[in-house]
Amino acid sequence: MDFKLGRINLNAVAQGVGGLVFGNESSASSDDSYVERLLDRISNGVLAEDRRSAMTELQSIVAESRSAQLAFGAMGFPVLMGVLREERDDVEMVRGAVETLVSALTPIGSAQGPKNEVQATLMNSDLLSREEENISLLLSLLSEEDFYVRYYTLQLLTALLTHSQNRLQEAILTIPRGITRLMDMLMDREVIRNEALLLLTYLTREAEEIQKILVFEGALEKIFSIIKEEGGSDGGVVVQDCLELLNNLLRYSASNQILLRETMGFEHITSILKLRGSSYSFTQQKTVNLLSALETVGLLLKGGRETDPGKDSNRLANQTVLAQKKILDQLLMLGIESQWVAVAVRCAALRCIGDLVARHPQNRDVLASKMLGEEPNAELALNSILLTILRTSSTQEFLAADYVFKWFCEENTAGQARLVSTLVSQANAVTHSPLENASIKFGRELLQGLTVNESDGDLESCCRAASVLSHLLKDNVQCKEQVLQVKLEGPTQSLGTPEPLMHWIVVYLDLAASMKNKDNDHKGSGSARKSYTQPIILRLLVTWLAECPNAVESFLDSRHHLTYLLELISSSSETVFTKGLAAILLGECVLYNRSAESGKDAFMVVDAISQKIGLTSYFLKFEEMQKRLPIVAKNAEDRKPLTRSNTASMEDVEDAEDEDSDQKHDENFVLMSIFDTRFVDLLKNLEANIRESIVELYSHPKSKVVVVPAELEQKNRESNEDYIKRLKSFVEKQCSEMQDLLGRNASLAEDLAKNGGTGASNSDQKQNGGRERVQNETLRRGLQEAMQQLEILKSENARLKEEASTYQNLANSKESDLQSLSDAYNSLERNNNQLENELEFLRKGSSQPYIDIEAIKTEAKEEAQKESDAELSDLLVCLGQEQTKVEKLSTRLAELGEDVDSLLEGIGDEIPEDSDGDEEEEE
Repeated sequence: MDFKLGRINLNAVAQGVGGLVFGNESSASSDDSYVERLLDRISNGVLAEDRRSAMTELQSIVAESRSAQLAFGAMGFPVLMGVLREERDDVEMVRGAVETLVSALTPIGSAQGPKNEVQATLMNSDLLSREEENISLLLSLLSEEDFYVRYYTLQLLTALLTHSQNRLQEAILTIPRGITRLMDMLMDREVIRNEALLLLTYLTREAEEIQKILVFEGALEKIFSIIKEEGGSDGGVVVQDCLELLNNLLRYSASNQILLRETMGFEHITSILKLRGSSYSFTQQKTVNLLSALETVGLLLKGGRETDPGKDSNRLANQTVLAQKKILDQLLMLGIESQWVAVAVRCAALRCIGDLVARHPQNRDVLASKMLGEEPNAELALNSILLTILRTSSTQEFLAADYVFKWFCEENTAGQARLVSTLVSQANAVTHSPLENASIKFGRELLQGLTVNESDGDLESCCRAASVLSHLLKDNVQCKEQVLQVKLEGPTQSLGTPEPLMHWIVVYLDLAASMKNKDNDHKGSGSARKSYTQPIILRLLVTWLAECPNAVESFLDSRHHLTYLLELISSSSETVFTKGLAAILLGECVLYNRSAESGKDAFMVVDAISQKIGLTSYFLKFEEMQKRLPIVAKNAEDRKPLTRSNTASMEDVEDAEDEDSDQKHDENFVLMSIFDTRFVDLLKNLEANIRESIVELYSHPKSKVVVVPAELEQKNRESNEDYIKRLKSFVEKQCSEMQDLLGRNASLAEDLAKNGGTGASNSDQKQNGGRERVQNETLRRGLQEAMQQLEILKSENARLKEEASTYQNLANSKESDLQSLSDAYNSLERNNNQLENELEFLRKGSSQPYIDIEAIKTEAKEEAQKESDAELSDLLVCLGQEQTKVEKLSTRLAELGEDVDSLLEGIGDEIPEDSDGDEEEEE
């Protein structure tokens, strides 16, 4: 047993550590030399008592001095690890060595030193965990008979986990029977057991292999056994540690959840939630225990990781089994019936109810028919949850209760229809069935929440009721149509006569904006609360108008609605989310607009957007909201697990009971609730469809040319020249409207180019040199392709010019035929006159029977007219066909980037010249 350390080496190391940490050797020389002497006495001492005394002194100074901790880390680990290996028979020395190691890894006080100062505990943890054999040696100490050796060893391993978690987890997995030794500590004395529990909770965080081994070793049975011994939810912090360990084992492991369900069942979990004794007796620790148990229930109702292939089947099985164990009754007791429960517990229970009914038809039906209380005061559970939404002063409780309706209505058209029917027929409240009476109450309470006095100055209940209504209408066109029929008259001064409910909602949206501006001016306490009123109401309107043309028509019945939306989008005082949702709502008025009435059709809305906002600015609202949506959606899904560290002083629970103390905190949580994953997906789909619809409408003018047959027919007593001139003016009108169309297309292309260019310039600033080279290569290839395309366009242009020349020759030929027809007609007229003269001569000089000259004349004129009409008809058909071809070719050339205007001007100039020449020839 010889642990000799050269005195020179110890001095050198100590001086190096002192210089590194403090920059001055003299500032730590005292502690360094003292630690050095103590280590020398421990390693080279002859008398056992002197060595034990030195160990006691070393533990004392390391626990009190940070410089001593640093000096010990540089010099002491080899000495003490040697003691643990070679002197296992000397219990006092082993105990002192382990206790000293614990002190070396325990921070001293809360005061922080300079930023560049080495943290002694971190450095010492790294030194100790660097060698795997050190961890193996510490685990072997757990088999020692001495209580304090085992106790301090567990504390030492726990301290290592807090600083070097991954390294220690890997080491324990490679050590034979390492986890088994830790599991054995759960059957040890109470103090040892509690330390082992705490160690295992740290050890199982994000370590799937260790989680599986623990479950295989029987950890679940031991956890529930300890919880039962400690008194369930009425127990102390040990119950909290047990539940935290249980949650670590179940959080991301569907296999562990299946094992628990099929072996032990869920009775042990549901029994923890049962309230025993006086329901109003809630200590701080009991509240934490209930929160931990509810977190366990929530993990089972999630079913495992999102990426697990069997997640959905496992979730459905867990939902079914938990419902069979009557967990809904316990959740309703904690979330609704027991008002003495802390707000945090009520919120957690309500969220579990939402997860219990999510995508589970049987559980939804059970909740829909569930009655609370006793006759004759029994009430539907959904009614009570609605009242919680409307009346609670806690924003978190409102969001939790709203979460229930969100999942109750998801893919539940029958449930939505039942609740909406109470909204429509709420006036007929006298029925024979108590259940029907309770159902009618739901509609009455919801309508009362939706109607607000302007003098109240608070739209909180209105926006909460609007959130519930949005769930009732989601993906259900039938319900949307029914609610459109609801008309209300009430205390709102701006609506004197019964108005559709939708018009009330828009008025409240306007009222929310004005109230928010007043609150911002006065810095009132309700400013943050009203800042999320507009997004909630806008979400209702967006949900309502989606895929419902009748809702769009009702919305546009008031011209003020469109004007208000345009102002809301252009306002500089509104948030990104408010302007983005308003832009989506305005886009729905285009996308789902089926009206043909002037002033309400989709083209009118697009025209208003172009004039009042501009397409670039309008589409930019989508992009600005999209940049913020991923952050909001991610925060909505991420919730920190409940641990001893974040509930040590119950700060989270106390904050939950006073939600209005942090207005920004409230607003963030409400935004998370609004922009959940499904609503974000809806917005993305709507945005893509709205862009496509607006571009399509904007590229086709409203005043499309309608060829009226009457305009193409020659009028009575209209000369051929006038008829041709009128046809030319008709064609010119078409050309003018075509130019208008081209102008609109150019404007649209310019807007889209500007919009895309901004994003491109921003992204270019973020590209590194390698990516720029890739872009240059891409541009080079694009240029080659563009040159090839240009050659194709040139050949296409030549072909089109040749076709245009052919069409011009054909038009000249038709005009020549028309002139020939006119000459033939004139010839017929001359022949007719000649015949008339001859007939007159014969009448005077002959006694033959009278011949009806007028009839012959009329017949001749009709024959000539028929021939003329046939020629004109052929000419007009040819002109119409050629015009159609010119329009198609112009569109194709515009798509290919050819200058259509120059082509049209070239063709148009040739026609008048020929026509003028013909006229001169005629003269």
